[in-house]
Amino acid sequence: MTSSARWTFITNHGLVLSYISHNSTSTAREIAQSIGVTERTTHKIISDLEIAGYITRRKTGRRNAYSVDPTLSLRHHTKQDILVSELLEALTNESLRTLMESEADSSKVS
Repeated sequence: MTSSARWTFITNHGLVLSYISHNSTSTAREIAQSIGVTERTTHKIISDLEIAGYITRRKTGRRNAYSVDPTLSLRHHTKQDILVSELLEALTNESLRTLMESEADSSKVS
């Protein structure tokens, strides 16, 4: 069979958390469009993350502003030794660029 199922390494919850960490005043519509899910799904994920304490929401005028608690552990029982901050750092392009630049610099020195 040649068809392959579409799958990703990062769940929608992880993608929403990452998006919010970089765009704290985005609307659910903006988040949904960016990660490719429905607005309703995004509202549910935001609610899940808020109930679990991973994000807090505060009103700023007519919009919400979110903040992420980077000190919490990941939820999966095999990954509870990893902090949210470590996940978010791993998902950030800038960290990858920094890593690649430092590797390139160290190979020039060798």
